[in-house]
Amino acid sequence: MRMVIKVGTSTLAHSTGRLNIRLTGELCRVISDLKNAGNEVILVSSGAIGMGVGKLGLSEKPSDIPTKQAAAAVGQCELMYTYDRLFTEYNHTVAQILLTGSDLSAADRHENFNNTIKRLLELGALPIINENDTIATEEIKVGDNDTLSALVAVSVKADILVILSDVDGLYSADPHKDENATLIKEVRTLSAETVALAGGAGSALGTGGMKTKMGAAKICIENGCDMVIANGESPEILYDIVAENNSGYTRFFA
Repeated sequence: MRMVIKVGTSTLAHSTGRLNIRLTGELCRVISDLKNAGNEVILVSSGAIGMGVGKLGLSEKPSDIPTKQAAAAVGQCELMYTYDRLFTEYNHTVAQILLTGSDLSAADRHENFNNTIKRLLELGALPIINENDTIATEEIKVGDNDTLSALVAVSVKADILVILSDVDGLYSADPHKDENATLIKEVRTLSAETVALAGGAGSALGTGGMKTKMGAAKICIENGCDMVIANGESPEILYDIVAENNSGYTRFFA
């Protein structure tokens, strides 16, 4: 199976912006095991700005572009250092790829990206992708890593995109406000009613929310790729997703 796994800031970091060491270590262990089983994995990782906020000692996520880009520059170093250290423990080599929207929309640059991904997978490496927040502006940025991960999944012809977040999946109503809300385990038609279930933005350190995830689902299912929204609190749920054992997540079918 070729799978793209997207992990959000809320999964990787505590609310302080500092790394969630236990969870990140567990995520790297499970991904390494999936690779050992013969699966091809591409990781789309948020967290650079959030980790930069923590490392720079800022009290909150900045709102101005220069400080966001400065935080991203600091945080990306920390993020890749952490991944390199953890995956090396399991004898897996990581590769960093930073993208902007124009890298995927310009034909020649898009082809270069696909060629690089293809060769990295052939060499057994683990590509780790993030938006190039240090240079991205409104004109060239994708905007959120839910959308970026969907574009990557379609581009590399992945079998499935897994978005790990701080929620179990798509609910019939907002579970924080409605105690009767139920988890929707399967979505086979992305109707207007289903799309309307999406809310607003996500955590204070992140940029996404259910609305961006629904946009990602639309990109995937219209291009032949399944998508899953699952809670990243327990990375072992990835085993259930690969085995198609729905232990409590939402799967959108292409």
